Amino acid sequence: MSKEIKTIGVLTSGGDAPGMNAAIRAVVRKSIANGLKVKGIKKGYHGLLNEEIIDLEAHSVSDIIQRGGTILGTARCLEFKTPEGQKKGAEICRKHGIDGVVVIGGDGSYMGAQALARNGINTVGIPGTIDLDIACTDYTIGFDTAVNTAMEAIDKVRDTSSSHERCSIIEVMGRNAGYIALWCGIANGAEDILLPEKYDYDEQRIINSIIDNRKKGKSHHIIINAEGVGHSVSMAKRIEAATGMETRATILGYMQRGGNPTAKDRVYASIMGSYAADILLEGKSNRVVCYKNGEFVDFDIEEALNMKKSIPEYEYEVSKLLSV
Repeated sequence: MSKEIKTIGVLTSGGDAPGMNAAIRAVVRKSIANGLKVKGIKKGYHGLLNEEIIDLEAHSVSDIIQRGGTILGTARCLEFKTPEGQKKGAEICRKHGIDGVVVIGGDGSYMGAQALARNGINTVGIPGTIDLDIACTDYTIGFDTAVNTAMEAIDKVRDTSSSHERCSIIEVMGRNAGYIALWCGIANGAEDILLPEKYDYDEQRIINSIIDNRKKGKSHHIIINAEGVGHSVSMAKRIEAATGMETRATILGYMQRGGNPTAKDRVYASIMGSYAADILLEGKSNRVVCYKNGEFVDFDIEEALNMKKSIPEYEYEVSKLLSV
């Protein structure tokens, strides 16, 4: 028999991502529309263990859909990785009358949601990460905004690179996943794209490419480098020494996490937030909301965490072909 849900908690965990506020807003308003109470858990699992829990009404989430970041805040929490911390978190949920929790975050956040489910609290995850590195879904909240932010910045750097006939290495976020770099490489027409999943550390190939292109009349060169490859500054020095071409490194950093979310991130996050509330209303638990093959669906968290994801080979081949 499904568990009756009367109060839903919502938290954001891990790195912030544009569109998280849209998801929070949808969870709150969909739940209230169905007669439930909603509590906001501040600062992720850290805030849960410290009982930083507030009541949320429909008006509490007014005027947030256009804002980047997360109004609930987010923080890392090592204590919640322990069985004792997880049990304590579930007990705090029960103390505050929280029957179900919506967790907005990445794979690590889902592990926390799993732990709450094992301890008797219904949970649903929503994929919130700019890295697009969650295997069960074709879309993650914040990716579209982050790519557009990076793309616009790279366009500006390219203008200067062209004017000064430079090589520019532009480092984008993505410690273990190269999706932002891949998309920006294609969108910005980069000559080289360095991805953690694909880069063979053959720097001489890049140097040869720059030299060959200069002989053909190419006056500037753009390299998109993923954070997981890194070392952009030292790479720039080596390339300049080997090619004689002035080379500069630009690290975009955390600007990619911020800014107003795009329409896609606002709309998809809103649908995912509403979908998560529906799942909890049905009495389900240990699920994650996904966008797969053009549809919003849900998977068991265990199944989702066991899925593997890799850079699409065709997209990668296209990126290399178009850079020639």
